[in-house]
Amino acid sequence: MPEPSSPSHREEVRPPAPRPAGTLRIGTIAGADVLVSTSWFVIAAIIAVLVSPRIEAVEPGLGVWKYVAGVAFAVMLYLSVLLHEASHALAARHYGYPVTSITLHFLGGMTAIEGESRTAREEFMIAVVGPLTSLAVGGAAAAAWFVTPDGLLKVAVQSLAAANLLVGLLNLVPGLPLDGGRVLKSLVWGVSGSAHRGTIVAGWGGRAVALLVLAWPLWQYQLLGVKPMFVDYLLAVVLGLFLWTGASASINHARLRSKLPGLVARPLARRTLSVPADVPLAEAVRRAQEAEAGSIVTLGLDGEPVGIVSETALLATPEERRPWMPVASVARTLEDGLMLPADIAGEELILAISRRPAEEYLLVDAGGSIHGVLSTIDVDRAFREHAR
Repeated sequence: MPEPSSPSHREEVRPPAPRPAGTLRIGTIAGADVLVSTSWFVIAAIIAVLVSPRIEAVEPGLGVWKYVAGVAFAVMLYLSVLLHEASHALAARHYGYPVTSITLHFLGGMTAIEGESRTAREEFMIAVVGPLTSLAVGGAAAAAWFVTPDGLLKVAVQSLAAANLLVGLLNLVPGLPLDGGRVLKSLVWGVSGSAHRGTIVAGWGGRAVALLVLAWPLWQYQLLGVKPMFVDYLLAVVLGLFLWTGASASINHARLRSKLPGLVARPLARRTLSVPADVPLAEAVRRAQEAEAGSIVTLGLDGEPVGIVSETALLATPEERRPWMPVASVARTLEDGLMLPADIAGEELILAISRRPAEEYLLVDAGGSIHGVLSTIDVDRAFREHAR
C-alpha cells in the first residue's frame, strides 16, 4: 500500500491530530488511530454485488443474505489490508518513528508516518514488510484452501488467498507511491548515497507504471483474449491517475526537500529586545525603536524569557492606551514548541513549525542565551526564495 510519509528523529508527546473529515475511528494499532474512510462502504457494496453470483452458485437460495455474505467478504479482505498497513506501522515504531494514523479507503490503505527515513536500510525495511505480510497471508490462505471443505468458507479462503497474493505482488512493482517504489528508492539511495536521487528514480518509475495501467485495456484482448468492458477502462483511469498523481507528488516533494538545507533559522532571526513583563507597553516600544529591534521578549522575575510580544496584537493596540498597559498584555506565553535552537534548519525547522503553529518563535543559542525571534512570515518568504 502507498506510504505518503515517514519519520521524525524522536518521538514527542503531542495532542492527537484532528480526525480527517469523512473518516470513522475504529481503534488503535502501534499508537496510531485506525480510521475507515466513508469511501470504504462504497467498495464494500461493490464487492458484495460482484461476489454475490459466486455465493449464489455455492449456496443457492440465500436470497438477500448473499449480499450480507458479500459484505462479510469485504470486511475479511480489508482486515488483511489492515494487517499489511499495521506491519508498516510496527516497523516504523521499531525504528522509533511516530505513526499518526492508519486509514482504510477505497483503493486500499495508507499509513501516515512522520518525516522521512534516516537511512536507506530503514526505508527498505519499513516499505518491504507490507508486501511480505500480504504474501504471507496469501500463502497461508492458499495452503488452507486444500484442506477447507466446499462451501462459503472455501470461497472465502480462495478470495483471501487471491487478494493477498495480488496485493503483495502489485505492491512490489517498482514505482512510487507503491511500496515497491519505496523499495526501489532505498536501493538507489543505498548505491548512490542520495535519497533525493532515489526518490526521483522511483517517482519516474511510478509514472511509467501509471502509463502502463492506463494502456492496459488496449492490450487486454491481445494478452488474455478478453474484450475490455467499460469497468475495465474506468478502473484503468482511476488507478492510473492515482499512481501518476502520487508519483508526481513524490518527485515534487523531493525537489523541494533538496532545497531545504539552505533554509536556516539563525540568519532569519529578528533583533530582539528583552524587557521585564511589567514594563509599560509604550516604554517597551520606545526601547525597541531605540535599539532598532524587530521584536520584544518579556522576562519573568528570574530573568528568564516568558513571552514574545505579538506584532499583530501590538499594532491593534491604540497608542493612547500603551502607556497604561504592561507589555505582557500583548505577549504570547512561551509554551512548549515556541522556543527553538538558533541553528535549527531545513526539514527539522519546517517540522517544528508545523507541529506548533505560531506567528513567532524564540531562538536560543546552545548556552541558553536569546539569539532572536523567528517570524513565520520571514520563514515563508525565505522558503519561497529557496524553492524557485
